[in-house]
Amino acid sequence: MTDLQINCSFCAKPGSAVEKIIAGPGVYICNECVQLCNDVLEIERQKPDGPGTPLPVWEESMTEDQLLELLPRVAAVGAQIEASLQRLITVLRGRKVTWTRIGTALGITRQSAWERFSGEE
Repeated sequence: MTDLQINCSFCAKPGSAVEKIIAGPGVYICNECVQLCNDVLEIERQKPDGPGTPLPVWEESMTEDQLLELLPRVAAVGAQIEASLQRLITVLRGRKVTWTRIGTALGITRQSAWERFSGEE
């Protein structure tokens, strides 16, 4: 398996562009996004409306060029997620977990799970 560049699952920045990446189960978050989350939570706590008020859709405030610049970063996160899924399924198959159980966990059929992750044709 090739080494993938780890990207933040939220902002899609590569790990080399941030100070720290924190790993979770199949996701990664950079120190900048953690700080942004903390800032948003603090602002939400201070609002008279309180928690639960929907935030604006951030994509609407971006230009077409900004959205196009974001595409390859989001694609890299997609590849990272796919590689994480493949690693987990390889471990499960090594433990003799059936394709039926894997498919059920993913919300897909046994056959779809096998076709997507078995590596066989």
